[in-house]
Formats: sequence, C-alpha cells, structure tokens
Amino acid sequence: MEVSVITLLIVAVLAANLPFVSNRLACIKTIGRKHFGWQLLELVVLFLLVGGLARLMEARLGPVHEQHWQFYVTTFALFLVFAFPGFVMRHFWKRPHSG
Repeated sequence: MEVSVITLLIVAVLAANLPFVSNRLACIKTIGRKHFGWQLLELVVLFLLVGGLARLMEARLGPVHEQHWQFYVTTFALFLVFAFPGFVMRHFWKRPHSG
C-alpha cells in the first residue's frame, strides 16, 4: 500500500471516532453532554471532509474517477465501522463510580 492510502485510512479512523471522544461540538464549543444527534451530524460532516481530502489526494495523482451512489454508501458504511470503537466507549462502556 502506498503511504497516501495508509495516511488516509489513519485520518479516517481518527475522524470517525472524534465525535464520540469529546464533549466539544465540532471541537470548538464545549457543551455539558453532547446528544447523539450532534454526534451523528459531526460524523456525517467529518465523512464529507475525509471524502474531500481523498478526492484532493486522488486529483494530485491523476484524473479523478467518476463514482456512483453505491461507492458513497459503501464508504459511509466503512466509516461507520471505523467509528465503532468510539461509539462503544462513549455509549456502552460503563465508567467506574468514584467514591
């Protein structure tokens, strides 16, 4: 695998888990408890940003290949799989009670 592909996969995994790691909205504004709707919105926005980065990287190497809806559905499903560890940590992993 090329370095650019590995870099893109690492960026995608980090971006997919980012909405579930912090209570900040878009890494800017701190809120008390981030609702799942905000996390889902951030996930979609980060998917679009990573997709834009991938398109720019592809354009640097040669002509950009035309893609159809099946490609975007498949890559979004892969992005959701990348987000699974952060989702489990945020919503299912029980934190020990202090005190």
